Amino acid sequence: VVIILLYSFLRKAWDYGRLALLMHNDSLTSLIYGEQSEKTSPSEISLEMERKDKGFCSWFFNSITMKNEELINKCGDDARIYIMFQYHLIVFVLILCIPSLGVILPINYAGTVLEWNSHFGRTTIVNISTESKLLWLHSLLSFIYFITNLLFMARHCLGFVPKKNQKVTRTLMITYVPTDIQDPELIIRHFHEAYPGCVVTRVHFCYDVRDLIDLDDQRRHAMRGRLYYTAKAKKSGKVMIKIHPCSRLCFCKCWTCFEEVDAEQYYSELEEQLTDEFNAELNRVRLKRLDLIFVTFQDARMTKHILEDYKYVQCGVRPHQSSVTTIVKSYHWRVTLAPHPKDIIWKHLSVRRFFWWARFIAINTTPAIIINTIDMYNVTRPIENLKSPIVTQFFPSLLLWSFTVIMPLMVYFSAFLEAHWTRSSQNLIIVYKCYIFLVFMVVILPSMGLTSLDVFFHWLFDIYYLDQASIRFQCVFLPDNGAFFVNYVITAALIGTGMELLRLGSLFLYSTRLFFSRSEPERVHIRKNQALDFQFGREYAWMLNVFSVVMAYSITCPIIVPFGLLYLCMKHLTDRYNMYYSYAPTKLNEQIHMAAVYQAIFAPLLGLFWMLFFSILRLGSLHSITFFSLSTLILSMIIAFLGTLLGRLRRVSDSEQPEEEIETVFDMEPSSTSSTPTSLMYVATVLQEPEMNLTPATSPARHTYGTMNSQPEGEEESGLRGFARELDSAQFQDGLELEGQSQ
Repeated sequence: VVIILLYSFLRKAWDYGRLALLMHNDSLTSLIYGEQSEKTSPSEISLEMERKDKGFCSWFFNSITMKNEELINKCGDDARIYIMFQYHLIVFVLILCIPSLGVILPINYAGTVLEWNSHFGRTTIVNISTESKLLWLHSLLSFIYFITNLLFMARHCLGFVPKKNQKVTRTLMITYVPTDIQDPELIIRHFHEAYPGCVVTRVHFCYDVRDLIDLDDQRRHAMRGRLYYTAKAKKSGKVMIKIHPCSRLCFCKCWTCFEEVDAEQYYSELEEQLTDEFNAELNRVRLKRLDLIFVTFQDARMTKHILEDYKYVQCGVRPHQSSVTTIVKSYHWRVTLAPHPKDIIWKHLSVRRFFWWARFIAINTTPAIIINTIDMYNVTRPIENLKSPIVTQFFPSLLLWSFTVIMPLMVYFSAFLEAHWTRSSQNLIIVYKCYIFLVFMVVILPSMGLTSLDVFFHWLFDIYYLDQASIRFQCVFLPDNGAFFVNYVITAALIGTGMELLRLGSLFLYSTRLFFSRSEPERVHIRKNQALDFQFGREYAWMLNVFSVVMAYSITCPIIVPFGLLYLCMKHLTDRYNMYYSYAPTKLNEQIHMAAVYQAIFAPLLGLFWMLFFSILRLGSLHSITFFSLSTLILSMIIAFLGTLLGRLRRVSDSEQPEEEIETVFDMEPSSTSSTPTSLMYVATVLQEPEMNLTPATSPARHTYGTMNSQPEGEEESGLRGFARELDSAQFQDGLELEGQSQ
């Protein structure tokens, strides 16, 4: 409750919880006419949602009553698959509550092994005698849980068929193309001669646009500041601002660096300078061609034929040749189906080959070196001497949850630094790395009483390890052992989901940027550019980690199941809100969602393994229940493997079906180029701007310095009209007036 009240204040005070609604369109049309105030939402956000989002806690009820169609229309088809996945998990765990609470829990509680004062221990499987036949029911239900979960995931996969207008089937991505080729006719000629009947409709060359994108962002920021203060000066006169980043720390004007300057003049000069740098970089970018091109064909059958020809080129098989093969060096090409243009991270395309792998290895090995170095100094030894019940019972669960929050953030930032070419590949590596690390950190290692992966692998592969060290697995199924994981799930449900609303890392960055902002338009710019892409990989990993804990202990400690249901419901409501209000829409391919399905199928296998582990330790290796548990575990693994294999084969056969590509645009980035539909253009966003070469408005310093209204009215109007030639003049003037009135 405290977290929700705090968040309700922050989202209204700083617009922190409405960042996705404040996200703007960066075309010059929206810069001049669309952004009427810092509180104005984009045009595609309905006025009805603005009207609903007025109360102090209205956002909470809006998240509950929001229709799925509204969420999908704003966040895309990936959001639909994500929430449907959550629906299937919620219904599945709800069904699990019936046998867990209605069958297993009464059986456990009716056992006679533990004393009556052992309240929690009596709810676990430890309370059942090893001679009881009721243990067969536990083993059987663990297998039924797996089959039921598999059926739910199979039904969920039926909704994976992407819409035709979101599939790219006619465009190929080709790498290792000589960078000295500047004429697309050479590429067209090669395909025409090597593959008769193939018609190339477009050839897009790729360039190193890292510096150009950064300059464009700065230029647009300055442009927004100039337009803001131009409109404000027309209403209330000249505005003076402090331009030093730390100006809010000093309230006096005694220091030269904290002196005030004319806001309109400052942003006009800054815009002029950045535009000159932008145009200079734009002229140079054509010389920074990458060895990567995108080639679009007339239909999907042509791309399929070419992909088959280049399928074994890495094995030395030469593809079809033409008269220009020696020029284009097509025998060195690597050809794949192109991702969606809105899935590409254009800034990262320039990181290639050796440098990419060097970054990847350095980023993924450095944290391990740091942790091992810290561990040499035994920094946790002072905590071991504390015997307080708060430290020994509640603090471990809270500490484990804290590390489950920090670790995915580290994985996310490391994946970003790895410079993946597409958002899908970035999210895919996040979901796998996060899930594997979380499951080992939360479920496997604590449950087995192991302290690290190093000990786990020593126990698993070193046959002489047990001769030198003792591992008492009998301590794994102590009566109160499951209480730790129940506390963890409760902590994740009540505190974890609340902290996902606050997003402390993002909140710290957001508040710091606001604190060091120099002017009001810069604060507006920060608000409207703070909305990040929704990280499906990280959210899948977090959710499936808790789901794996619930499934692992659903048989041995059935009281954990209703708390798992509570977590999934809270997580669902939190994600609905965050996707709509706090994050920018994201477009991915289905591999991310399939990875989550595989991990959800793996979770019940942990429950089967735990039953086998219990049977070996308590009943013996030769007991009939142990054989049954081993048989069901092996059978379940075979079923899971075959189901996964058949699913992959079905998707491969579906992808080989020739299908016409319908061209569309999915505006997922805050800096989208236009609000009008265009064709699938494999060109960096910054190179698609029709108005990128326009000259900025003339700086007021070139006429009069330090005066308020001495600039001629005609020159000011002509400078503004230079950016709005395609706009109706009346609309442009109304836009400026509305912007001035909102201040």
